[in-house]
Amino acid sequence: MSAFRGPQAWRSRWRRKPLARWRRNPLWRWRRNQLRRRSDVLEAWVLFSAWTVTVLCGVLTGLAAAHSVEQGLARERAEWRPVRALVAEDAPESSAAASSGADRVWAKVRWTTANGSTHSGQARVAAGSATGTPVTVWTDRDGLLVTKPVPPSEAQVRGVTVGLLVGVSAAAGPFVGGRLVRGRLERRRMERWDEDWARFGPMWGRKTG
Repeated sequence: MSAFRGPQAWRSRWRRKPLARWRRNPLWRWRRNQLRRRSDVLEAWVLFSAWTVTVLCGVLTGLAAAHSVEQGLARERAEWRPVRALVAEDAPESSAAASSGADRVWAKVRWTTANGSTHSGQARVAAGSATGTPVTVWTDRDGLLVTKPVPPSEAQVRGVTVGLLVGVSAAAGPFVGGRLVRGRLERRRMERWDEDWARFGPMWGRKTG
């Protein structure tokens, strides 16, 4: 009968087939056996806690971010209003813009709010628009120029995209932290196995040699 060669040999053998060993016994840390140590139970709880916090942080943070984005865009659709404005200066007519299909250019426009105050600003208008040409612009509650509100379908896509990015970013913290703690526990367990084998290995070899 050959002597047991210690934890170093066991580790090299275990690493050759990690997936098969994991499939055979994925919950070995939770099962009662004589070889299970306190560090194994601690590692099991660390993994469980890390995965739980990772999933909760990712899901809850992602949902909150998506809801916030969609709510903000819905508020813009409710508050922003189209206003009739007039081109204040002749809009430039660029041959480069026409050749590329971009038939809208920036030009100065002027509009009047509901309270009678007059405002002016830069807006996108048709290339070559003459002074006095009517255009439609969007303003907020203060009468300032804004872009056209995002439609509900696009708002939902933006919310989902932002939610996924924020959720993954939030989940990365506890996931990486759990991996670091697990790695530290793994190294500590291997060190203890090496120490135990250095102490009891010679005795085992004399009995089985």
